[in-house]
Amino acid sequence: MSSIYINTGSLIGLDEFLSSPQSIVDACGDSSLLVLHDNKPAFYVLKPQAWTALCKQLGQASVQGLETLGKVSVGLPDAETHVVKPRPAQTVERVSQPQTFEKKNNFTALSETLLDIEWERVSRQELSASSVGIQKNRLDAHVLPFFRYIPPSQVTHVDLDGFVSRLTKHALSSTTISQYFVLVRKLLKLATRQGLLKEVPEFPKIKVVTQPRSMLSLHDYSKLARTALKLSRAHVASPEIKSTEGQRARFWVAPRNRLLAPDMFWVIRFMANSFVRPGDLRQLKHKHVTVVRGQNVYLRMNLPETKKHDKPMVTMQAAVQVYESLLRHQKAQGLAGPEDYLFLPAEKDRNYALAVLGFWFKWVMREAGLASTDERDRPKTLYCLRHTSIMFRLLYGQGIDMLTLARNARTSVQMIERFYASSLDGEMNVAMIQSRRSSRPAREPLNRV
Repeated sequence: MSSIYINTGSLIGLDEFLSSPQSIVDACGDSSLLVLHDNKPAFYVLKPQAWTALCKQLGQASVQGLETLGKVSVGLPDAETHVVKPRPAQTVERVSQPQTFEKKNNFTALSETLLDIEWERVSRQELSASSVGIQKNRLDAHVLPFFRYIPPSQVTHVDLDGFVSRLTKHALSSTTISQYFVLVRKLLKLATRQGLLKEVPEFPKIKVVTQPRSMLSLHDYSKLARTALKLSRAHVASPEIKSTEGQRARFWVAPRNRLLAPDMFWVIRFMANSFVRPGDLRQLKHKHVTVVRGQNVYLRMNLPETKKHDKPMVTMQAAVQVYESLLRHQKAQGLAGPEDYLFLPAEKDRNYALAVLGFWFKWVMREAGLASTDERDRPKTLYCLRHTSIMFRLLYGQGIDMLTLARNARTSVQMIERFYASSLDGEMNVAMIQSRRSSRPAREPLNRV
């Protein structure tokens, strides 16, 4: 098939073109005009002068050019619009086949391209593999089901408003909706770079409402730890009855995990004294932990990088006792090597191991008679132990430095203020508020003349 080179010009719908073809062609000047029908290329229109110049550029006679044009498949230029705006002549581009445009002009193809780009960022260590996994899950959950049959070239603010409505109906928080729109913006920017879209449409305004996680009081934390220790020693099996929906058709926890292991007791105390996230428990190995005994006794943890933080973390002294207890237990089972995991080391599927810990936590909460939500109706999950750990330092630590606490917890001062210390009120530290200096500074004597 022969090829032809045409200056990228304007494009317009067939109905609009037929309404006043001569005036529209005149407005285009020497640029080409692509006429679309059903969002597909129909034909190009050029003024006679432009056609003559094009034929000279190709070094062919006009008749030969006409014969060639009859054999050429044409495609879309850089952008799509329904308003004809004459543009100055641009660099001559090779017209692609319309099948190429149709193949690219869908969100499924865009998503595949975007994931390939994100994996390249992972290989350059600019992004974590888990972040790409989250993007893939969001694409499958809501983005592609909503945008699958909407060409990227036709996306408007109306479609984006509709996407907000979909996410809202699925009871997603404003923070999650905002994160979804970060992904949609990436897709539309990619569509713009590929020439499918002239510009990214205006996005709806999403007001992100901060929702701090719940925490445990000192009394609830002590009761939870005692209950976990009691259940593990009594070898009590978890019930097969769900608390809200009756009998389970298939109980997802393996029979070996129906009995509460001592790991749950260790996890509760370890998290409350180490500031770690639940995701850290999944990958924490003995090679990451060092017991330090000096003027202060603590654990130094060189965890793998999480959320762009890679500095070591130190724990409270109580975490040393927890670690040494589990270490003795695991040595007896031959699971205390450098590459063995601290918690549930026999479970090689670490996502499943973390899910089991989450299940055990809810079970122990019920057995302890503790509410599953706090006074603001926020759920109490395994993650609230990290919140509890940070809050205990703010409440009971003497002169704690916020920056040091944030660095050690692998977060920022802003995040502590928004998500952790936001639930700190004056009554929690009323003694500090009412405190007085032990002695008054001496008053300087007045100079007498």
